[in-house]
Amino acid sequence: MASYLQIADDEKGHELDLFCVPRHYENDLEKVIIPHGLIMDRTERLARDIIQDMGGHHIVALCVLKGGYKFFADLLDYIKALNQNSDKSVPLTVDFIRVKSYCNDKSTSSVQVMGEDELSSLAGKVSPVMFDIVETGRTMQTLLSLLSECKPKMVKVVSLLVKRTPKSSGYRPDYIGFEVPDAFLVGYALDYNEYFRDLSHICILNEQAKEKYKV
Repeated sequence: MASYLQIADDEKGHELDLFCVPRHYENDLEKVIIPHGLIMDRTERLARDIIQDMGGHHIVALCVLKGGYKFFADLLDYIKALNQNSDKSVPLTVDFIRVKSYCNDKSTSSVQVMGEDELSSLAGKVSPVMFDIVETGRTMQTLLSLLSECKPKMVKVVSLLVKRTPKSSGYRPDYIGFEVPDAFLVGYALDYNEYFRDLSHICILNEQAKEKYKV
């Protein structure tokens, strides 16, 4: 079972004025729930675990866009550092796919996958799939079914966040950064209608902001 850092349901978070938060978002957020430095430390440990488990194989790291791009970039930087500074290194290539399943703060009934025609590079390879957040698990299960058609040697899902929600299908990733409460989170490339990707910390979005940026 994957280890993770749990953020409790009653976690009070941190006041915004303790951190550098873009001024245009100051009235849109309740609290900082995971500071950027903590994200980076946890990501570094995930990189070590992945290398230990998948070392010796050609790794094709798959980034799930758009929300996973920041986690993907930072995780790959740590993996590259391990490659360069240890006795054991692995060949590493990358690929990208885009998944969309949200409108405003609601998960839609459909999962749109774009870029699946470019995944032939996964055939016979070991692929860690880098994801931003797993909520119901439906999006990830749809993607895994699609990836299986490419006949990879092994697929492991790495998710920065897993949300505790009664809507969950029970799916759990192979690697988890944080388990988080059932709140709408933004920052570190997690968005609300494309806003907040430029926020370094992971924060709780307030209700006024949901109306302000609603489409």
